[in-house]
Amino acid sequence: MSTLVLSNIGALATGILSAPRREAHAILVQDGLIAAIGGAEVARGDADVVVDCRGTTVIPGLIDSHCHVVLGDYTPRQKQVDFLDSYVHGGITTVVSAGEGVHAPGRPHDPVAAKALAIAAAKCFAAFRPNGMKVVAGSVVLEPGLTEEDFAEMARHGVRHAKYGFGGYAHPDEGAPDVRRAQRHGLCVMSHSGGTSIPGSSPITHETLLRLAPDVAGHVNGGTTSLDDTGLACLVRESTMALQIVQAGNLRSALHILDLAREAGALARVCLASDTPTGTGVMPMGVIKTVCELASLGGLPPEVAIALATGNNARAFRLDTGRIEVGLPADLVVCDAPVASAARDALGAIARGDIPGVSCIVIDGQVRVGRSRNTPLAGRLAEIRGVPGLGGGH
Repeated sequence: MSTLVLSNIGALATGILSAPRREAHAILVQDGLIAAIGGAEVARGDADVVVDCRGTTVIPGLIDSHCHVVLGDYTPRQKQVDFLDSYVHGGITTVVSAGEGVHAPGRPHDPVAAKALAIAAAKCFAAFRPNGMKVVAGSVVLEPGLTEEDFAEMARHGVRHAKYGFGGYAHPDEGAPDVRRAQRHGLCVMSHSGGTSIPGSSPITHETLLRLAPDVAGHVNGGTTSLDDTGLACLVRESTMALQIVQAGNLRSALHILDLAREAGALARVCLASDTPTGTGVMPMGVIKTVCELASLGGLPPEVAIALATGNNARAFRLDTGRIEVGLPADLVVCDAPVASAARDALGAIARGDIPGVSCIVIDGQVRVGRSRNTPLAGRLAEIRGVPGLGGGH
């Protein structure tokens, strides 16, 4: 049995919206799962790997619930390799595909190709973990002509998500029957919302979203053009769908959605993502940047903002990650206020809008990254024992 201990934890953000902070000195991990959270008694001295957090902050690995993967660790639109590996250095340990077909070169629109691409992506990424990252791939782009048998076959082969808004429908409302078919077979359906984002796509208004009734309204603050304020208010008050805020969208609308959700008691429906790589670019720190913006400009407690990017995503997209809880996968980020920040710790930095410095990233109980190559330098660096090449002051 492999064991890992994180000790000398200064602050713990759980990723659980109802209880976003917890007092804890140490976390014990056994065979990739969180086995115990507690005081000094949890910090076993005989663990295979020990991460001394040196009084810094531990948060769940971030989830990017809107990532434009295609196949492999390469983005055709930006012509960049190893972008997923780089996203891990931004604290992201899980990404959810927003539909591989959306940015696939020469994307076909026939249902056979849509189904084949989704199944191939799901199976490829099941065996491919860039820097340990979990890539929830195989999100089928809904196209006219997909049948009940097609959805059943995709579900059997590991397709868990669907994307609506880029298929060959003459009018966006025409896809409602396919949204229902996908949901009947257990797929979580995310719909495009707002203005067009690529040539050939159609705007999707709040009226259409209410008729489609997907599980998730994707990038409601714009990808890149947001729904209007009236439409946003209707979605919050007249639906139960998850509301996804993205870095590649409109910041003003993001803050407005946050206010609407708080007023309606619907913060549990808000989840965060990057909506990259797109024309906006490749953004390894897109999710943590959004966390900082909502905390510093939206008056959201930093641990609550973290929960929107972790546990809320996990609930909306049916994942077993995103929370620091006994029995769940140990996907953990050790971080601190960056050097020269006026904040004393990572949560204080996030509240000020400063991106925290990451000094250790654990995925499924394995240390994958020491000092991040993308975030600012942490004021206090974790000391890692038991992993060759990653010692104190790494």
